[in-house]
Amino acid sequence: MASAVVHYTAAAATDRGRKRTSNEDTFGLSVEHGVFLLCDGMGGAAAGEVASKQAVEEMMRLLTGRAEAMPLAQAAEEAVLATNEAIFSRSQRNARLRGMGTTLVGLLAENCRVLAINVGDSRCYRLRNRSLEQLTVDHSLVDELIQAGRMTPADAQLSPLRNVITRALGTQSQVTPDIFEFEAEPGDLFLLCSDGLTRELPDPLIESLLGVDSPLDELCARLVSAANTAGGNDNITCLLVRAA
Repeated sequence: MASAVVHYTAAAATDRGRKRTSNEDTFGLSVEHGVFLLCDGMGGAAAGEVASKQAVEEMMRLLTGRAEAMPLAQAAEEAVLATNEAIFSRSQRNARLRGMGTTLVGLLAENCRVLAINVGDSRCYRLRNRSLEQLTVDHSLVDELIQAGRMTPADAQLSPLRNVITRALGTQSQVTPDIFEFEAEPGDLFLLCSDGLTRELPDPLIESLLGVDSPLDELCARLVSAANTAGGNDNITCLLVRAA
């Protein structure tokens, strides 16, 4: 498998949902370079939209332009650190943008080698053999309480603390991303999504919606529609990447 050549296709969809007046989610993708990114911004006025847009633009520029000799994990970490610094510096220079930040989840593909990177509570999943697995770990207060055994997943869904994230791009001068490495197999389907999807749809429902043999753009539309039907309380973004 280590020498196999894996090809990727991708599609994405975003929607402001039924309750929000604007969309602070941003995504970017380059199949050619194997770079797939999604950010969910936060901040007053339009600051969240500014943060997520800048994060995607900076990350795309740095990762699609990386030196071929640079190890993929190193390129990912350096891109996150540089992007965090750029957003934080901009917020310090502009009082209107003070405190802005964004989550980040990304998938970087190099033949069969895949890296999932994240900061915040946007997620990366993999559907393999019709079984869905979350590849990233939420940087959120409720997730930390779950890991510590102080809260159940069911309680977390109802907790008023579930909006509190413990790591984000741009809110502090330094940040540490999580980086997970996997081997992709033909038939794998990766999902990057903002919490506007996962807050509305439980994992088993996402699994069933993805387990249909349909074009990627149709699957994206189906996920967004289901999240809106379930409430649409936040911006909804999903990005699907299929390995073949």
